[in-house]
Amino acid sequence: MPRSDLTVEDYVTGVRSGDRAALGRAITLVESRNRRHQDMAQAMLLELIPHAGKAHRVGITGVPGVGKSTFIESLGRMLTAKGHRVAVLAVDPSSTRSGGSILGDKTRMETLATDPNAFIRPSPSGGRLGGVNRATRETMVVCEAAGFDVILVETVGAGQNETVVADMVDFFLVLMLAGAGDELQGIKKGVLELADLIAVNKVDNLGVQAAHQAVHQYKNAVHILQPPSPHWAVPVITCSGLSGKGLDTLWEKVEAHWETLSAHGEIEEKRRRQRVNWMWSMVEDRLLDAVRAHPEVRERLPDLLKGVDDGSLTVTLAATEILESFGVKAE
Repeated sequence: MPRSDLTVEDYVTGVRSGDRAALGRAITLVESRNRRHQDMAQAMLLELIPHAGKAHRVGITGVPGVGKSTFIESLGRMLTAKGHRVAVLAVDPSSTRSGGSILGDKTRMETLATDPNAFIRPSPSGGRLGGVNRATRETMVVCEAAGFDVILVETVGAGQNETVVADMVDFFLVLMLAGAGDELQGIKKGVLELADLIAVNKVDNLGVQAAHQAVHQYKNAVHILQPPSPHWAVPVITCSGLSGKGLDTLWEKVEAHWETLSAHGEIEEKRRRQRVNWMWSMVEDRLLDAVRAHPEVRERLPDLLKGVDDGSLTVTLAATEILESFGVKAE
């Protein structure tokens, strides 16, 4: 059936049956900026939400050169071998034109990409963090409704994407390297504050003493930071994405975190808070679109941009004029 002839019920039935082509079409519908498609996507999501929400949602970030793609492929293969169904979603707000390295990740995860119990999908940002929020969160719902019980959300590129991803998952994993001299290795302290687990990757290349020293350094760093949950002490472990060493232990920590926080009602509360944050992110996104599309704003914008460029107008005054052209009076 041509895609244009599909009904909301067709999308829902296809996703719930686990049809991979239908899953891909449903995600494309979610990502579309066409108003009719968006309306259909929201109707579809209302039908799918009751069948979603039971998966482990795990965010993964890491320092440059940490071997994230190899790690995710090994972890994904281990999980599918254990009977899990794994969806990998890549988030890259920094790439607004070509998709950056997102599509390359699918190429690097060649074995996982052909696994019938795995699904890999990039999440285009549309150039803004709010776009990441919408596309990735709604794709998560679709994948969960299709029967995937593990969702791995990978950060790609740079910028605020670590915080964006941490605010849409249950568990946030930070991959680090040993022997780089600085225990924070240029990664912001705020990112480590988001971590539910720190894993020192590529330990096959290290001696026992170097691995032990790396773990000690990161434990010291974690000790002085506020943990994400009062009921969870952030573990620091070693692993190897190449050989698979330590991945069983790592997943045991993910499951222990889920059980601990669920027992205290934190998973449910965290997801509730994330949905509220998502709502406000969408409001900001839609308002920005509305301001930019407003006829009076579009008419005034060239002169305002020229004034900001040549210094005859401050940024604050230009922003005030934009808002007033939109109909918002500055206090």
